[in-house]
Amino acid sequence: MESITFTETPFVRKKKRTEALAKLIFFLMALSMIIPLLLIIGYLVVQAWPILSIDFLLENPVNRMRAGGIWAPLLGTIYLVVISLLVSAPIGVLAAVYLNEYATDNWFTRIINLAVVNLAGVPSIVHALFGLGAFVLFAGIGRSILAASLTLAIMTLPVIIASTKEALASVPMPFRTACWNVGATRWQTIRTIVLPNSISGILTGIILQVSRAAGETAPIMFTGAVFFKALKDEGLFAYNLLDQCMALSMHLFTISTQVPDVPHALPYGTAVVLMAIVLLTNGLSIAFRVYLRSRKKW
Repeated sequence: MESITFTETPFVRKKKRTEALAKLIFFLMALSMIIPLLLIIGYLVVQAWPILSIDFLLENPVNRMRAGGIWAPLLGTIYLVVISLLVSAPIGVLAAVYLNEYATDNWFTRIINLAVVNLAGVPSIVHALFGLGAFVLFAGIGRSILAASLTLAIMTLPVIIASTKEALASVPMPFRTACWNVGATRWQTIRTIVLPNSISGILTGIILQVSRAAGETAPIMFTGAVFFKALKDEGLFAYNLLDQCMALSMHLFTISTQVPDVPHALPYGTAVVLMAIVLLTNGLSIAFRVYLRSRKKW
């Protein structure tokens, strides 16, 4: 019995050529996003290399910010990011849990959801003016780390709520139904089933919060950041919550536009450190998120 061999028809060959062309186009599109990023990072590192050192990180700016390091703005940035995260993350996650797990679908919750989405697109300068009016003037906190951190928390809250809601909604409904059928309460289901299975998505919103809070200038400029502040103590607790502080984003803007005769490598070094903080935070959070996803059973 003769074996039957199948040969490609012109139609099949055409489909393969089309598929190969589409694959090449998509690859080039992905490459076009990655290469500029690598070029920017490489250029910044090369320009900043002469000044990068441990002393650059741990020394305060001196000589009217023309020399020294970036410890004061680095520490201020850490304060602002950590405090804003401590405020916005719990509130954002709990608000998302209520909206997704408890609230009924009516006109009121639809308005809230629409407001959350719209607030995520409000320019940072508007949040800065809100923080100035609400925290600095009305609440009487004054221009301080606390006021700036609360402003950043308000600014990043919609992102955390939206991403957490999406993460909670991704947990299959049969998981909840099975728990309710064996007598578990709604809160027990959320605490033991829904939240553990959505934690990786929740971390996505927190990652975005950290990245945005570290790089914002306008909100902190109006509410708590200063042009220059000499720290007498170089420890981790050199700032008080009601003190004003320096921040890397504003420091970079200041030495790039307002301070003459700054060494060429100094602004680039500040930019590299700010970028490194964001990348390191993102990298650690993504690694933790991948680990949590690997433990999922579905």
